Amino acid sequence: MIIPLDSFPGRKIKYHSKKHLYFGGTSYLGMQTDSTFQKKYIANFKKYGTNYGASRIANIQITIYEQIEKYLANWTGSEKTIITSSGYLAGQLLITHFNAKDYRLFHAPGTHSALMQDKNTLYQSYEELKNSLNDFLEMNTKVTPVVFLDSIDFIGKNYPDFKGLRQLPLQECIVVADDSHGIGILGTEGEGVYRLLLSLQPKELLVCCSLSKSLGLDGGLIMASETRVDRLKATEFYAGASPPSPASMATLADCKNLYIKKREYLLELIRMFIDGLKYPQKFVYLKRFPVFSFSDDKLTAYLLKHHILITDFDYPSGDNLLKSRIVISAAHKKKDIQKLTTCINAYFQDKKIH
Repeated sequence: MIIPLDSFPGRKIKYHSKKHLYFGGTSYLGMQTDSTFQKKYIANFKKYGTNYGASRIANIQITIYEQIEKYLANWTGSEKTIITSSGYLAGQLLITHFNAKDYRLFHAPGTHSALMQDKNTLYQSYEELKNSLNDFLEMNTKVTPVVFLDSIDFIGKNYPDFKGLRQLPLQECIVVADDSHGIGILGTEGEGVYRLLLSLQPKELLVCCSLSKSLGLDGGLIMASETRVDRLKATEFYAGASPPSPASMATLADCKNLYIKKREYLLELIRMFIDGLKYPQKFVYLKRFPVFSFSDDKLTAYLLKHHILITDFDYPSGDNLLKSRIVISAAHKKKDIQKLTTCINAYFQDKKIH
């Protein structure tokens, strides 16, 4: 079901001339429609202009980029960072960089296309990946394996325990993780999974992400060691791409306290939703994360009948056993959560009776 809109989908969407509560998308902190956030964004547009279409290595350089990279490195716990115009570009910079004779690429189950190119294939299980890595390491001493994965796979194989990753010979592998869904929410202050993955002691760690989900800004980010970041910045791929708008980066710095406030409220809504569910076992979800996956077309239809819209579509990868997602956002109100839980409980209670 395609629903065309002419504005950003906030907590409500108008569909068939009626307002529906919207529990979908990836605006986890609800920044895109937050009035305080918008005011700061507009003020920075007036200062910096709407975009900056020049190379980062040009002779004229806007200082906000270096300032925000230092800030993000300190926040995430990485030695150094790179910002890019999108999360997808950040991933493609990394896959292109490591697609060289000194490395062999391995893609964990469910890895996003941002970390893949045409000839890459996904392993179907971590057991298969582990066996392949061990076989490769027995035969190769000069070529370094690089393992790509998504930090969040929505079914718990990766975050929070990373049980599959822990089975691998990590001390001999470079690990590259996409944390687009985790940044802004996971960690003690929303800093994402960099520190957590670093504690697993891989040979080297790089984490990339989009800034457009929780943080509400166009742009991408790469976290890595200082040596690796310097290598990435020396590539033609990096030099040839424009950065995100300086106004976006300035807004990211200006809204530090607002992000903290929104995250705390989101975590409160998540707790409220889980506590209100009579049948939480009907959903697949991660601790302190606002996405609740399921596969029940009748539930989706029931919610729609009660003017609630959720995320419901088949992803091109074809691996969509849990294609429906209820997404809680900091843009929601507590009464929205109460209506959602009441509706879900009524649906499952009715199924139980019949």
